[in-house]
Amino acid sequence: MKRRKMLTQIRLTDQQRERLNAEIRAFYLDERGEEIGVIEQMQLLDLFEQKLAPIIYNRALDDAKKWVGERMEELESDYFTMYKDEDPR
Repeated sequence: MKRRKMLTQIRLTDQQRERLNAEIRAFYLDERGEEIGVIEQMQLLDLFEQKLAPIIYNRALDDAKKWVGERMEELESDYFTMYKDEDPR
């Protein structure tokens, strides 16, 4: 069986990074009343990307596996309800 190549790290696009940097800047201004510098924004985003993204990614995989498992249980149940009685009496 062929093994799949593992993802080394989740990377955001430049557009996603820009949008999230703006969200970080707005959060600091709205919630803390503080201005945050570009370097600090980038550092926070890098931290989230390195530490939080894999956790969220793994959770999404777990959720997908659970969903597929539930669909497979339904498929098996549907499969057996389609069986016909083989005793012609």
